[in-house]
Amino acid sequence: MKTFLIAAAALSLIAPSIASAQGHDQGQGHPGWGQEYGAGGHQFRNGEHMGYNDWSGAQPVDYRQHHLRRPPHGYEWRESNGQYILAAVATGAIISAIVNSGR
Repeated sequence: MKTFLIAAAALSLIAPSIASAQGHDQGQGHPGWGQEYGAGGHQFRNGEHMGYNDWSGAQPVDYRQHHLRRPPHGYEWRESNGQYILAAVATGAIISAIVNSGR
């Protein structure tokens, strides 16, 4: 019984952090995980991740035509919600988010 009470107490202490960690992954993890923020007008920031639906809904951008820097290998420019987003194709990790002033 004592072991059960200790286990229950420990679980009650770590359960909020597990729930918080799971909530943090939603929409910010790898493409296709969790909810998508872009559809509601979310302004992306460096270090965030684009979800699968955000990535596929964003338009590919010709960086030369829009005077953007050449993307590193494995990265691509996309336009979403009035922003130019430079993100990893494989993970959706954003390394640059620039407001499109021409819009």
